[in-house]
Amino acid sequence: MTTNHFATDLADKLFGTDAATTGTSLMRAALRLLAHGEPITVTQLATAADVSAAAVESAPAAQDIEYDDQRRIVGWGLTLNPTPHRFTVHGHPMYAWCAADTLLFPAIIGTAAQVESPCPTTGTPIRMTVDPVSGVTDLDPATAVISIPSPDELALTRVRATICNPGRFFATADAARDWLAQHPGGTVLPVADAYHQLRPISERVLGESDTHLCC
Repeated sequence: MTTNHFATDLADKLFGTDAATTGTSLMRAALRLLAHGEPITVTQLATAADVSAAAVESAPAAQDIEYDDQRRIVGWGLTLNPTPHRFTVHGHPMYAWCAADTLLFPAIIGTAAQVESPCPTTGTPIRMTVDPVSGVTDLDPATAVISIPSPDELALTRVRATICNPGRFFATADAARDWLAQHPGGTVLPVADAYHQLRPISERVLGESDTHLCC
């Protein structure tokens, strides 16, 4: 299986094979609203996605959606709650659920983001800018790689635990060796390569009308 097929398989499992699904509409709208750095209501999200509020409960990773005490959404892929993956967009310091999200979300949101995430092996901070047009720039260290679990590990009722949490940046390929031993079906890629190889996922979320933004 090539990496592009790997990404397509993961997109199929998350969203189905139809590019125009309720799940992709909700995810696209949620990311664009959350990128402003404020909680959003279910009604706001449903209106932006042009779906019913009830559809939120059956969307991809719905069990992982983070709410505040007013039942407003504060996290769905992009989150106001701290994770290892700092994601600054529109001047708002936010976070992403997994390393791959930081490469995917700028194309979906339509603006560049600054990313910082520590290598879990060495503690080295990994920094970069991710732009929907130019891709990954200012990568430091330049040797950084990203780990991506196999689509076979995905459980739709536990998306964050099975696919998001194991996805990390590492300072070097050697630093990711133990991770790959623990996830033999997974993939470790240079960060810049991963941005392009993961494109099928961002394209699926964008839909046909917006695909040009990430290509």
